Amino acid sequence: MSAELTLGAEEELHLIDLESGKLSARAPQLLARLPESSYSAEIQRTTVETNTAVTSTLSGLRHELVRLRSGLIDEAARFGLGVAAVGTAPHSDFADFELTATGRYRRMQEQYRLLVDEQLICGTQIHVGVSDRDLAVQIAGRVSRDLPILLALSASSPFLNGHDTGYASIRTTIWQRWPSAGATGELASAAEYDELLSDLIASGVIADAKMAYFDVRPSAHEPTLELRVCDACPVVDDAILIAGLFRASVRAAELDIEAGRPGVTLRAPLHRAAMWQAARGGLSGHLLDQTSHPKPVPAAWAVRDLVSRLRPQLEELGDYDEVRELSEMTLARGNSADRQRAAFAERGELRDVVELVVQETHGPASGTARAVSAMRSYRTRAGDEAVGPSSVPRPAYHDVIDYYRALPAAELTEREEARTGFTDDEGLTFGVNGEAQNFDVDLFPRLISAYQWAELKTGLAQRARAIEAFLQDIYGEQRVVADGILPATIARAPGWRDEATSIAPGTVRAAVMGFDLVRNEFGGWRVLEDNVRAPSGAAYAMAARRLMDATVPELPRPAGLLDPHAALATLRETLLAGAAATRHEPGSTATAALLSSGPASSAWFEHSRLAEGAGLLLVSADDLEVRPAEGSGDVPEVVEKATGTVIHALYLRLDPELVDLTDSAGRPIGQQIMQVAGQGGVFLANAPGNGIADDKAMYCNIPDLIAYYLDERPLLESVPTYRTSDPSERRTVLERVGELVTKPVDGQGGRGVLIGPSAPAAEVAERRTEIAANPEVWVAQELVALSSLPTFDGTALEPRHVDLRAFVYVRGTGPDDAVVGDLALTRVAPAGSMVVNSSQGGGAKDTWILSPDSGAHESGGHLRTGPVENVTEA
Repeated sequence: MSAELTLGAEEELHLIDLESGKLSARAPQLLARLPESSYSAEIQRTTVETNTAVTSTLSGLRHELVRLRSGLIDEAARFGLGVAAVGTAPHSDFADFELTATGRYRRMQEQYRLLVDEQLICGTQIHVGVSDRDLAVQIAGRVSRDLPILLALSASSPFLNGHDTGYASIRTTIWQRWPSAGATGELASAAEYDELLSDLIASGVIADAKMAYFDVRPSAHEPTLELRVCDACPVVDDAILIAGLFRASVRAAELDIEAGRPGVTLRAPLHRAAMWQAARGGLSGHLLDQTSHPKPVPAAWAVRDLVSRLRPQLEELGDYDEVRELSEMTLARGNSADRQRAAFAERGELRDVVELVVQETHGPASGTARAVSAMRSYRTRAGDEAVGPSSVPRPAYHDVIDYYRALPAAELTEREEARTGFTDDEGLTFGVNGEAQNFDVDLFPRLISAYQWAELKTGLAQRARAIEAFLQDIYGEQRVVADGILPATIARAPGWRDEATSIAPGTVRAAVMGFDLVRNEFGGWRVLEDNVRAPSGAAYAMAARRLMDATVPELPRPAGLLDPHAALATLRETLLAGAAATRHEPGSTATAALLSSGPASSAWFEHSRLAEGAGLLLVSADDLEVRPAEGSGDVPEVVEKATGTVIHALYLRLDPELVDLTDSAGRPIGQQIMQVAGQGGVFLANAPGNGIADDKAMYCNIPDLIAYYLDERPLLESVPTYRTSDPSERRTVLERVGELVTKPVDGQGGRGVLIGPSAPAAEVAERRTEIAANPEVWVAQELVALSSLPTFDGTALEPRHVDLRAFVYVRGTGPDDAVVGDLALTRVAPAGSMVVNSSQGGGAKDTWILSPDSGAHESGGHLRTGPVENVTEA
């Protein structure tokens, strides 16, 4: 064996002020108290590097890492500091950078400017003994295909500058900006490597050999091969896992070289793509497989495949059982990026994330023990909101899952039967193709944290204000067209209604808006669709709560749970505010009514329950008449025929357009009401013509409307959407119909939606033909990997895709005129589907939204830290 295969590591560790949670630039003071042989400075004064002694076993390396961490932690405590082994400190921003005062580092700052100033990053470097430099150089080129998996295991830097960057390892992106970072490509000898290095130095691009920041390189000062791609790992055993895999990969490459077998390497662009993929998604996304034409596969598959492929070398080194166990533990708890995001999602506090990474760095080498056992029979998937990696329940759902775990099967069956009985007794139905079907509510709830809800409320209110401003403008002055924001052809869009121009300027047009949101596999919220005609679902959200209270009253409820029925008062106040503004007088004595198409309407259950709960008259065409104006200065009125009650606000929940509405005698009551509204005699909530704003082609323009009307940046991101009416975008869509979601611009209820990746080839080809023939009536969206939640399939829990419909009640376009209701409807897709609409077989869940005063823990003035546990060799 030519390679010694010894082990060593260098860890870069952030210094954290325990009072503020911010980085501390006190490395010089600490280093003055620590032995130079094991601790050294880095380019930033907020970091200390540790250098282990050489060891031959994984247990020996573990002991060294814990010993050196313990020494640094003890000294840091004297200064009120903690230590965090992560790629980026969660609370860090570029302003925290302070340069270590040496001539070399000052020269680097002068030469590289921003590249140096953004180096608030920490990595773990693993050394494997290979004293033959020719062999080390040849091995370096061959192990490159394994590096993306090692990076994904280590990823610990999702946060920077106070924000989630969207990357599991933003450190990788920052590091790769160095001109000497990345792969060297295949080199045959140490002489070739040294020649490459000499050329780089001679070019003036790097100053010395220490700046050879390649992914893998022969060490500049030790007889080792050095791995440099990994983030620092707060849990020591994650670093041990990486060391074991890297050493086995080195050994496998050595054996191939000895046997004369050609290396299996990715071409440079594919290697870069694989590294980017690993940095982007970590263990929550996909990694490229190791075939000659690599395809994305779930990260867990890639990790297990690597362990299996390296099994002969791991067994030779005596590491197989330990590495296999450590790999499963890491997959079970997720990498640090996964855990950091889960901690942040609880309260939206970066201090919680800092506390987590400090505790893990200070804690036992194996990491913190699980709070609950895994759900072994549950099919885990990335993006599940309740169940984390390897089927481990997430903290917010512990009580719910514990309750159902303890519930005997017979009792669960009784609860399911009670659920069906409640649905029947309440008449909880939804019309599909003219037939009433039971509205299915699952007994496993969804939780929305106070932080998440606050973020959603702010973003949805902004979006609602911009849409309302657009509606008032497009049916008025049309400034948005005159200023070139939208084309004049907007007036020919499918949702345009000529009669809507008769409504007085300044009148609120979309008093009730609904927004469909989805979460992706990384936990980010996206707006999928805007609904401003007659969004349905509020009464169903309330019914879901009543069903849960009646069926599983003892299921533990979290503190601060909002009552969805509070939205009834918000609806009533919004309608009366619209009536008052229309009449230019106080609305306390006004009467509001809900105008329905009647019991045959698909959402009749909702119409009747909203009217009853909000104190609205429930009327249909036959119940209304228009009373002419008595004097020349008076305006006509809409009245309820049976009582003569004057109606000042009409909440339109009609199947046909208002102007097409006739009563049983054929009287054009809809046209008459429209005329009254045009004269200010009645306020129409969700007036005709609103469809122009929730036309799916208009969806692409919402960010522009937010900027134009509000002079703000969008607070909620939209799902990327293509207009097939645009020739350049149409070409892209036609090439990718099988990868995208395509839908008609005026479609509702999930009708006409084609999810390309799951559609048969014949349907994809047919949709391509339809788009090419009539591009104006279609749009396409990128497929979002919707989050999932456990859902009862009759006997057990299985993951089902979900979305969220939230409701905004609008009284104007001012900053305080859009009120997000304290309710939301979680819609659940059928098994094997991503379409959640009730008309397509979808169901629902009770949505548990937590208020800001929900009793979440406060961490106090100082971050909490735990003791360091010494690890002895096995």
